[in-house]
Amino acid sequence: MTEQSKIPMPGGEPEVKDPKRKGATLIERVVRNYDLVQLTSAPIREDLIPPPSKRRRYRRADDVIEDAVVSPVAEPIVETAPEVVVGEVLDPEPVAAPTVPTQAVAKRPEPVVFKGERFPVNRQHLRDQGLIVPESTVTAVLEEFRIVKRQLLLNADQLAQQGMGPAAQRVLICSPHPGEGKSFTSVNLALAIAAEKECEVLLVDADFAKPSVLSMLGLPGGPGLMDALANPDIDAADCVIGTDVPGLWVLPAGSATASDTEYLSSARTRTVLDRLVQGAPQRFVIFDSPPALSASPAAALARYVGQAVVVARCDKTAQGSLEDAVSLLSACPNIQLILNAVHFSPSGRRFGSYYGYGG
Repeated sequence: MTEQSKIPMPGGEPEVKDPKRKGATLIERVVRNYDLVQLTSAPIREDLIPPPSKRRRYRRADDVIEDAVVSPVAEPIVETAPEVVVGEVLDPEPVAAPTVPTQAVAKRPEPVVFKGERFPVNRQHLRDQGLIVPESTVTAVLEEFRIVKRQLLLNADQLAQQGMGPAAQRVLICSPHPGEGKSFTSVNLALAIAAEKECEVLLVDADFAKPSVLSMLGLPGGPGLMDALANPDIDAADCVIGTDVPGLWVLPAGSATASDTEYLSSARTRTVLDRLVQGAPQRFVIFDSPPALSASPAAALARYVGQAVVVARCDKTAQGSLEDAVSLLSACPNIQLILNAVHFSPSGRRFGSYYGYGG
């Protein structure tokens, strides 16, 4: 066996065995032999110890303090589920719908319905002028304007799809000079569109200096477009005249004035014209305007229409005049041309000849 050396004592003093501590633990022997008692904290001075009345009392969990007042603790409330009987059907409790803030819905304006008195159109007077006669036989003139109206109605649908709004339902009929057939074209086109099964037409006499629409149809006069533009208290819809031709309405020119162009250029004009087609997408408006090179209202009206038709007489209208008229109507995005009084067709096309009325 190997010899085991004893742990030297601090200061070189040999270990002294204490017979009374024969059964002392190793930790107790280390504390005694190395004098670890010197490492303990110094005793607390008596003047720093608070009196018993000011001492805080601590107790263990199992201690009971007799003089302590213990506030009663409320017993927890346990909700019991309702007893369900087998076979019994319970009605579910109504659940309130969540409240969702709704935005104010813009109220759509009421459709404008014309309620003017209806007057008969003089059929014989139409026939004498070479115009389309409603409920009559098919003529070459009718066939020609059937083709023209179909193109205009198709363009109106396309303009509406492009977001042009009420202007897509309005077309301006004009000519460079007087006597080229613009009123003849306006009336015939209105009569042709009135024959549509799902469409109605409002013919507006916008030739304020020399109105002629009422006389061509044989209708009485009355207040019209210019009166509604000049007086805010007058509703243009109340000035519309009805006819005995289904789907045909007429708005007279109204009182003559020297400020017709200024009224047409005012902000009220768009409001008045929009009201004429308010809530009526099937309504088509035709303006019979004065000649573009002879009066200024045509150029002012071009701002409010989706289409403009320039009527030129083949044996009278010069190319320069036609170009000037188109330039004045440039505010309109879609300008088309009708060549009037044509007696010879190089292609041999004669509209209406299939029905026996070709010329």
